[in-house]
Amino acid sequence: MGGDNVDIVHVYANFPDYRWFEAADAGTEGVACVDDAARAAVVYLRHYELTREQASLGPAKRLLQFVLKMQADDGEFCNFVYKDHSINTTGRTSKKSFGWWASRGVWSLAAGYRVFMNVDPVFAGTLRRSLDRSLPRVNDLLIRYGISDTVAGYPVPRWLPYESGADVTSELLLGLVDFYSAVPDSNLKSVIEKLANGIMMMQSGSPRNSPFGLHRSWETQWHMWGNPQTQMLAGAGKILKNDAFVASAEREAAGFYARLLVEGFLKEWNLASASPPSKYEQIAYAVRPMAVGLIRLYEATGKKDYLAMAGLAGSWLFGNNVLHKPIYDPATGRCYDGIRDSVTINMNSGAESTIEALYTLVEIERYPYARNFLMYRKILSRNDGRDLSALFRNDRGEELTITIDKENGTLQIR
Repeated sequence: MGGDNVDIVHVYANFPDYRWFEAADAGTEGVACVDDAARAAVVYLRHYELTREQASLGPAKRLLQFVLKMQADDGEFCNFVYKDHSINTTGRTSKKSFGWWASRGVWSLAAGYRVFMNVDPVFAGTLRRSLDRSLPRVNDLLIRYGISDTVAGYPVPRWLPYESGADVTSELLLGLVDFYSAVPDSNLKSVIEKLANGIMMMQSGSPRNSPFGLHRSWETQWHMWGNPQTQMLAGAGKILKNDAFVASAEREAAGFYARLLVEGFLKEWNLASASPPSKYEQIAYAVRPMAVGLIRLYEATGKKDYLAMAGLAGSWLFGNNVLHKPIYDPATGRCYDGIRDSVTINMNSGAESTIEALYTLVEIERYPYARNFLMYRKILSRNDGRDLSALFRNDRGEELTITIDKENGTLQIR
């Protein structure tokens, strides 16, 4: 591509033969995209960091070379590439911009810079120059810093991407925090703090009051997929030594994540609507932010309960779900595209599903205590007046109970 060898990740592969095919959800989009390649690069880089497995560096570098090709001179990104290797510059899900695919691009480039500065300084220099091109686009967001309004009674910051996208901002910040950890800089720290302040404005409720400390995704909407605010805040809080970030992450984990483990996963919730939250589809991209977020909270606080919760979140992949069926196949490394409804698995296996499942497992397997809970299953749950609780058990008969005191919001795991 453009004279260099790059790697791509094909967007879709469908049951039963799992042949690749291109994306066409919004017209003809292309065969591969930054959204997937960037996240796959992050998984390879993280695998190398945790295992020192040299074989992961090559794919990471070639995927990053693809991401580099998709960046424009002004630091924005296009998303999709066509079969003929040309870039889709006009499609709604691909046009040059600084939104979802740019945020994931920055995340992968920053993770790559942090790793390659020690193993390939020349390539790291290329990544650094690319990051420097994107930083002005981040600063553009902060022109509106401090501007907010109220939507249906909820405070909404207007200096985030898409004017309140706390979800996409969190993925951008995962990259900026990686960059800061490699090159501490007071200006970058200030940028991180200002964007994170907007994310914390999007938190609602408390462990005892609905909606129990969740971080809204956009205005009054919450969705479980791609909502890594706790992952970002806990990691950033540890690196920047910011207790407020960690406290915000704990508020969501102890209040909302605990309820998801006890009562079951959700898909979306409009807090301004009288309609109840929707449950389906449930996908691996919903599991990763929760599971990895809980791991980052353990790393920030040292509280082992968060490792147990992370393992239970990841157990969704192995059958601790509404269908009691595995969504991840260890024999192939394939993750199915999710649970369509109360009776149906989506047996297709797109790039996102597999990438997000592998990312979840790479992080969980680092900690044997968390890994132990991957094979636990929820046996029963109760809502009996003051307490909300669930009992989990593995095949050896070992048990764990999560209990939420609804009156005072306290969480007990034993």
